[in-house]
Amino acid sequence: MEEIILFAYIFSLSVLFVFGSHGFIMIYYYLRFRSKQHSRTETLSEYPVVTVQLPVYNEMYVIGRLIDAACRFIYPKEKLEIQVLDDSTDNTVEVVHDCVEGYKKLGFDIKHVYRRERTGYKAGALKEGLKTARGEFVAIFDADFVPRADFLLKTIPHFSSDPKIGMVQTRWEHINSDYSLLTRTQAMALDGHFVIEQAVRNKVGFFINFNGTAGVWRKSCIADAGDWQADTLTEDLDLSYRAQLRGWKFKYLNEVTSPAELPSEINALKSQQFRWTKGAIETARKILPEVWKSKLPLKIKMHATFHLSNNLVFPFIILAGILNVPLVFIKHAGLHNHYFEFMSVFVFAFIGSFLFYLFSQKDVYKDWQRRIFLFPLFMAGSMGLAVNNSRAVIEGLFKKKSEFVRTPKYNIRDKKDSWTNKQYVPVKISSTVVAEIVLAVYCLFGVASSIYFLEIAAVPFQLLFFLGFSFVSILSVKHAMLGRHMQVGK
Repeated sequence: MEEIILFAYIFSLSVLFVFGSHGFIMIYYYLRFRSKQHSRTETLSEYPVVTVQLPVYNEMYVIGRLIDAACRFIYPKEKLEIQVLDDSTDNTVEVVHDCVEGYKKLGFDIKHVYRRERTGYKAGALKEGLKTARGEFVAIFDADFVPRADFLLKTIPHFSSDPKIGMVQTRWEHINSDYSLLTRTQAMALDGHFVIEQAVRNKVGFFINFNGTAGVWRKSCIADAGDWQADTLTEDLDLSYRAQLRGWKFKYLNEVTSPAELPSEINALKSQQFRWTKGAIETARKILPEVWKSKLPLKIKMHATFHLSNNLVFPFIILAGILNVPLVFIKHAGLHNHYFEFMSVFVFAFIGSFLFYLFSQKDVYKDWQRRIFLFPLFMAGSMGLAVNNSRAVIEGLFKKKSEFVRTPKYNIRDKKDSWTNKQYVPVKISSTVVAEIVLAVYCLFGVASSIYFLEIAAVPFQLLFFLGFSFVSILSVKHAMLGRHMQVGK
């Protein structure tokens, strides 16, 4: 039995080590290409027609500010078309109608494209809008974004440098990152993706992805790649790979930012993480065979495989957390000491992750020293979300279809704002919470056992698992109960 546990543990750590060590590769390329900047582009001499698409579903609290922001774009009115792609089933429809009618009177070409059936979810809405879009380029913003007025002036000129550039993506910035520990840790995770991953991939020549919002597409690129498709939950990632496989080039602008609201309630965050994780697995199943059949260089195929499959780590995070406890007893018994000496090399993967997020914080924030202290909490949170995300991985692998559950937004900017008195707050406690509570108690037993047997080296990781599962499960119950209480009070 000891051998089986050790083998399973080493195998799970090996998977985590391979994906975790990928952080060292990112850091290597980051330092190597750090000084490489995208070529500067001149201001536009001619203004092409741009369609701005705003896909929305039940977003009464934030859609008004998004429409206002889109109508503040510094761009000739006659060259700007705005489509509010509305699939809503609540008062959002009236809010959109009033906003659109108001801006129409001011001379804006703005349309309320309303669908009674949510066929194809967001992909279906975008596809429907393209049928009548008059723009050569299409900018897309989700409801939680508040784009800057100069967004088009900073993105559209990049298309003129090369007719094969099909998409320009900007970096997400966070309106409410200091709202809570939950939003701070989310900001760290997203900064790692945008500041390091997206920037490095684009500079090195690897495939990058449109992040679903805060970017601009060449409309002909979307059509050539097969249009928006709704057979995965990450239609943005899917179209990105199909376009690049067709030879289109993408450009990432790290220096151009688009502010957005982070989920301030954990059950909304979990639904977002579930959708992103499951959608990435679905896209990997769909796209990776095409990647490996292509004539792309081997290093691009390898990196694409890491990129699309990295969510496979979540089931192995859970497995490692479960096996940590019996390993304390095996080690205390003095059995298989040579295996434990070998396992010490896996700490390097942890170091790689730390450096990855250290550099991302250092590049963005002046107070990066204070922010990087959140790294242990971020790691614990990632472990705590492993149950939720593992379920997404399994469903994605076994082709179980599910609804596109949008992430509710509440117009939260700072600590004086509150989401508890708003609609859309999830009140149902997911079945995964039970597993998270059980794992929290189990890992607490592991912490106590490690201390009792003086296996001090095991305590930090046992503690991270315990804190992660505890934090996520307790907050899930608390936020659901708060939402339920407010709904009953109304």
